[in-house]
Amino acid sequence: MGQSSHRQYERTARHTIQVATAFPRAASFGEKLQHLVSIGGPIGFIPWVPATWASLATALVWFALSRHATPSVVAIVTAALFILGGITATTSERVLQSEDPRNVVIDEIAGQTLTFFLVAPVDWQLALSGFVFFRIFDVLKPFPARRLEHLYSGWGIMADDIMAGVYGAIALFLLHHWVR
Repeated sequence: MGQSSHRQYERTARHTIQVATAFPRAASFGEKLQHLVSIGGPIGFIPWVPATWASLATALVWFALSRHATPSVVAIVTAALFILGGITATTSERVLQSEDPRNVVIDEIAGQTLTFFLVAPVDWQLALSGFVFFRIFDVLKPFPARRLEHLYSGWGIMADDIMAGVYGAIALFLLHHWVR
């Protein structure tokens, strides 16, 4: 897919910064609903680093739900988010005519969730550590995350963040057992 005419830019004195992609006006109700899911509702409208905000919100939710964060619950939620994200992110790419739209954050929500697979964030230090580990691996994209980005459409958007979640889960597990 090519670059979209829907992208918005904000100019500052020193930089041109891409801000959140516009909401698709020429889409059906179902496509708009799918897009809203893929951008994490209001989170996708945050103009500055929506991926980081989505990860932080997800870490806080899992911290609040920590007593329910068993590995099986985290795995089921992550799998559901992966499937939902693959479908909705594909729709967002199509209706925005943009490859990996900046405000699609369901991938960060799924990857951040997976980070808590092995260690529930039972205190604020674990929640913060899980958040930081996931963001580091999401930005660095260690092997094979960068390759996974090239999967078809929304599935590529989702897959690299799932890989970052795997690395984040391992790092959080090792930190938790090293500190304990």
